[in-house]
Amino acid sequence: MSSVSESPFRGSSVRLITPGARRTTLRTDDGLPIEAVYAPCTTGAAPGADGGDAGTAIVVAHGFTGSLDRPAVRRAVGVFAQRAAVITFSFRGHGGSGGRSTVGDREVLDLAAAVAWARSLGHRRVVTVGFSMGGSVVLRHGALYTAPGTSPDTAQLARPVPAHGGRMAAHADAVVAVSAPARWYYRGTAPMRRLHWVVTRPTGRLVGRYGFRTRIDRKEWDPVPLSPVEAVPLIAPAPLLIVHGDQDPYFPLDHPRMLADAAQGGAELWLQRGMGHAENAADESLLTRIADWAVAE
Repeated sequence: MSSVSESPFRGSSVRLITPGARRTTLRTDDGLPIEAVYAPCTTGAAPGADGGDAGTAIVVAHGFTGSLDRPAVRRAVGVFAQRAAVITFSFRGHGGSGGRSTVGDREVLDLAAAVAWARSLGHRRVVTVGFSMGGSVVLRHGALYTAPGTSPDTAQLARPVPAHGGRMAAHADAVVAVSAPARWYYRGTAPMRRLHWVVTRPTGRLVGRYGFRTRIDRKEWDPVPLSPVEAVPLIAPAPLLIVHGDQDPYFPLDHPRMLADAAQGGAELWLQRGMGHAENAADESLLTRIADWAVAE
């Protein structure tokens, strides 16, 4: 895979995959290669300085065991690209990216690299949309990487992290969390108990590697990162949308309600009747509504 040298994107090897689309390898601030794809807006919006749409870009953060090439992620890209340019990437330990998954901790650096790439392509506005684990990452990213003129309460951050290309270059202008957990170590449902087995047991990590093509770090969190519910109050003034299905088998409705309450009126909450979990359960109608919200806020 190619890597980025000298600056976040100058000198990277980029090849076209469709007219106007690009695939590249980003480099995170802790040195990992992250595969990423840029898809231009299909409505033909005016290009920016490097060929990107100068308006909104949506950066998609997939769920645990996903990747940028998974069908559900590509389906979301197809819908979002009708409203804005879209960047997808594979988190560390997933797909063609390097390293091992830390299940939501250091993944903030991967998202920051993708957001910074969007800004380097000339996008004035970047919206992050995360699903499940990706939802927890976009919430923490929104708290850690703040817009010019604002500053987070760093005393509340379990581990402040450097931004890819600078904290201000990697901030999101709006945040969407779909099927995100509110708190860490939740084991209240059978799917989450199975997930904890995959993450914490040697045999489970082998299943993750060879069954789900996900390489998982065996180290425990130290320190424990800021939880999603602790991150939410720090996202303002950026707009925040929380989306959750009432049939989610992983996280029941107390999770999105807890997140919305923590925002103290600074978040919009959509509870979707009949919806299951994350990108696999998000239909075209919901994805279109999310895209419309992203470009309107």
